[in-house]
Amino acid sequence: MTTDQTAGLPPSENPVIGGPAPLDTVAAPLDTGTAAGGRSNLSVLSRAVRTGQARLGLALLAAVGLLVVLGPFFAPYAPDAIIGQPLEGPGGKFLLGTDILGRDVLSRLLHGGLNLSWMAILAAGLGVFLGCLVGLTAAYKGGAVDALLMRAMDVLLSFPEIIFVLLFVSMLGRSTLLTAVLVGVAFVPGVSRVMRGAALPVIGSEYVLWAKANGLPPKQILVREVLPGVTSPLMVETGMRLVWAVSAIASLSYLGFGIAPPAADWGLMVGENQDGLSIAPLPVLAPIVLILMMALGGNLVAESVARTVGRTEGKR
Repeated sequence: MTTDQTAGLPPSENPVIGGPAPLDTVAAPLDTGTAAGGRSNLSVLSRAVRTGQARLGLALLAAVGLLVVLGPFFAPYAPDAIIGQPLEGPGGKFLLGTDILGRDVLSRLLHGGLNLSWMAILAAGLGVFLGCLVGLTAAYKGGAVDALLMRAMDVLLSFPEIIFVLLFVSMLGRSTLLTAVLVGVAFVPGVSRVMRGAALPVIGSEYVLWAKANGLPPKQILVREVLPGVTSPLMVETGMRLVWAVSAIASLSYLGFGIAPPAADWGLMVGENQDGLSIAPLPVLAPIVLILMMALGGNLVAESVARTVGRTEGKR
């Protein structure tokens, strides 16, 4: 068909100015956006890990992780065995002395990080997963659904995290799994607001609008198109929530609402031995140092990723 012949056709039937574009040219924005988002997020993560701050944080986390995993195999005594006089100083058969009940401090340190570690990982993972789910859903649906979900998150935000957990622990009883789940639920409001804010620009992008226009299911759009675009803030939130989970769970154990004695736990050790601090400081200071190493390592890595993301966004 010549140019003269097509000039009189309506736009919807004119293959030159109004006809349907080939399928591969329509799909290009969708594929390009997803691929670029994935490469960008991987690039941000790799640049963040190469910084000196992130390497220091990873080294601290690796040291604590090795202690948590391998420590119980090298403990000289059972963590709950009373084998000496209370508050003995370091030396002899007790490298770090004994605690207020006469238990070996080193053995309790080597056993004391396992519960704290898995509880913190579970709490952070649960909080980030649920918060991401709520935030992405609110951003995608908009309107009344968005307002309802965010107002519900505002109500939960009005409760301090520790108070929220203590309220339910006092009613339901103390258990490690319950404590970890409650800490994770307490993280949901903060994570959801961050993820909602990060998802709104992505949902307005061309490739997401194309997916909506072509009738793709909302679940598929959120997982395949929106989620890759918010991976960077998601990584930052995961790192920060892991640090806060360590602090929250250790604080609950210190207050007597976390891990129950006589189990070995770093936060519990601080609470149990604080009365003997002036006589034997190691039963209190040693677990504090390990908790700080875990929290500081996670904070350094999360802050490094956050700074790298900020610099990347600033250049766009």
